[in-house]
Amino acid sequence: MRPSDRLQDAVDEYLPVSESRKAILVARIYVLIFAIFIGWAIAARSILPLMFVGLPTFYGSWLMVVFGLTQHAGLAEDLLDHRLNSRTVYMNPLLRFLYWNMNYHIEHHIFPTVPYHALAALHEEVKAEMPRPYRGLWDAYREIIPALLRQVRDPAWHVKRELPVQEQIA
Repeated sequence: MRPSDRLQDAVDEYLPVSESRKAILVARIYVLIFAIFIGWAIAARSILPLMFVGLPTFYGSWLMVVFGLTQHAGLAEDLLDHRLNSRTVYMNPLLRFLYWNMNYHIEHHIFPTVPYHALAALHEEVKAEMPRPYRGLWDAYREIIPALLRQVRDPAWHVKRELPVQEQIA
């Protein structure tokens, strides 16, 4: 069996045969775009063209991981109440802009049709019914890191979020 046969078997598990030509075309277009920008950078003797294509992934991906882990890491899974399996983390305006206000992640899950630019205002409206928001990335990571280390030993364990006590209507 050739290595390409094994690759084809793996691809067949998730890519319908009817979509394979389209996937190959898109892959070739991506390679062409990268080749054009690499050629431009060589011709211009400058890294500047690569700052538009390719390098943003290199210098921006780590930030997505830092932000992304705050969303659900260490929390319960498969719950209907998103207040128990998501986090809202306060961030400064620059980080909120870079993250498109996804730091209001509980609100995003409960109201997925609310546009990103309205999530901060939505948070102000519903925060009395939400668990305590984290005061920043450090605050969130003080919970996340020990939780992930504990989940290595006990995968069923998760952080238990405290919900606000709701007033009973008589």
